[in-house]
Amino acid sequence: MAKTPLPARRAFVEKISYDAEALKDIEKVTGDLRKYLLEYPTVYVISMREDGGYRVYVGETNSIIQRTKQHLEGDTSARHSRREAWRAFKSADGTELYIIGHSLFNKSLTLDVENRLMQYLPSNAAVKSADENSVFAENARTNAQGEYFTKEHLEESFHQIWNKLHKLDSELFPTEKIIRESALFKASPFHTLTAEQLDAKYEIIESVIEQFKMAEDPRLILVSGAAGTGKTVLLSSLFYDLAQDLPEVEAQLGRTKLNTYLLVNHDEQVKVYEQVAEKLGLSSSKAPRVFKPTSFINNHDPNDPVDVVLIDEAHLLWTQGKQSYRGKNHLKDVLDRAKVVVAVFDPDQILAANQIWEPQELAWMHERANSRIELQMQMRMLASEETTEWIRKFVHEGTIDPIPSDEGYEIRVFDDPSDLHNAISEKASSVEQGLSRLLATYDWKFSSGSKPESGEPWMVQIGDFVLPWNNQQKFVFPRGSVEKDASWAEKPQTINEVGSTFTIQGFDLNYAGVIIGPSVKYRDGKVNFDPASSQNPNVRNKRTLADGSKQSFAELLLQNQLNVLLTRGVHGLYLFATDPELQSRLKEAIR
Repeated sequence: MAKTPLPARRAFVEKISYDAEALKDIEKVTGDLRKYLLEYPTVYVISMREDGGYRVYVGETNSIIQRTKQHLEGDTSARHSRREAWRAFKSADGTELYIIGHSLFNKSLTLDVENRLMQYLPSNAAVKSADENSVFAENARTNAQGEYFTKEHLEESFHQIWNKLHKLDSELFPTEKIIRESALFKASPFHTLTAEQLDAKYEIIESVIEQFKMAEDPRLILVSGAAGTGKTVLLSSLFYDLAQDLPEVEAQLGRTKLNTYLLVNHDEQVKVYEQVAEKLGLSSSKAPRVFKPTSFINNHDPNDPVDVVLIDEAHLLWTQGKQSYRGKNHLKDVLDRAKVVVAVFDPDQILAANQIWEPQELAWMHERANSRIELQMQMRMLASEETTEWIRKFVHEGTIDPIPSDEGYEIRVFDDPSDLHNAISEKASSVEQGLSRLLATYDWKFSSGSKPESGEPWMVQIGDFVLPWNNQQKFVFPRGSVEKDASWAEKPQTINEVGSTFTIQGFDLNYAGVIIGPSVKYRDGKVNFDPASSQNPNVRNKRTLADGSKQSFAELLLQNQLNVLLTRGVHGLYLFATDPELQSRLKEAIR
């Protein structure tokens, strides 16, 4: 029997007013519009404008007419908060309904498109962050599908759909490039997980449920993996699902949901997670669920532990007290306040002396862990194994081999920092190449609490090349601008700044331009690290150990700093070294 050929791959998008009269009009359409909007399954978006931006709902249905009538009547099947939302949508002026059809739509493809819209829309800064979720979906959980008949056409179909939506409202549906480069997109819980990530996610959920059935001491689950192995995406997906009404939880524990929190000790990432959580209704100013570790510890009683705490970048937790934190170990104090802790930990990204784990503390953590999960697949850098190995050997073994030829990843070495900056600026201005920024090792003076005697910002200066360190300049944004809440790399003005590990750790760039300062040298055929040339007090300060002695971890911390900077680029890494011997060796490594 001959196969039935696929129909022409066509997207259909109609925008109508969200009311009964407009619905009657759409029922009168004929031809392909009727076939693909009224007779095929569809995806739909309902949007309303509020002060501060849009509020939207995303759904999929086999009958858009019946589903919309149900919504207009108040959707009594929805939980109370959703019924309130339906009343708000109906009563607002100018609420609009986007009906989305496609000639290839089946149930699985509509679910994947719905999932992708839930990935894109909260990533748009024009969509409101509010105490009530401003982007919500018919399906409470992430619902990316496995393999199915038309799966290979998902990307093409979604591009067609988004382009049509963009033509109808370019503010609500900006270009895909703008969405995909946003930090909110990269922290979205709606990314399609790899098989490795899915296995890890289900193992963690099972472990969480098992903990509540056994009622044992607090459970620690460690998730490890090198930079770029998708740890943050996994944690974000877990956070979203654990905050929903999980069928597994209700079936096995008789509860509808778990009281879940997310912690990260990184100002830029906290800001991103807060926005994602608020937009998806996981957190609010009245009931926050995203904290820095010290704030969580200070605001939660060990005698009343929460259900689950997820910790991203747990290697940034403090293992020493300081002025704002009187404890001795963030992780131990969090474990006292939670029944389950899931901690993402990468020792190669520890950057400060007060984050160092002594051998006996590391041994305690690994012995204390009930489960250990390691992610191995590189998700950030679209590079060959040979290229990632070249970077690893540069950082961790101190050897600089010939730079491998790699069609998918570009490594270049520049003769001076101005040429490097120009090349990164050119990449940043290109629609195709996108988000690119200049970074540097912390080898030039900077202080967040003071300015130089000149009154100017702290600068990175190499000969005639001078640019300010990140986050010192006060940018004036137009009223209503969404850029003021963006992460450092997303602000267009920061193309003329130099980023540091403090602003870029945990984020990625399409192209990373890295100035390797004088703390990294090349001598006698090996890369070595020079703490005396670093301007980072967190590196130079000695650590007081448990036995009262003081020890420097400066070389290890400088190595970790270099590792973070060299692994930020998705498509390429551009380099310049101030040390003449290192620069010469890098130039020699070009094939």
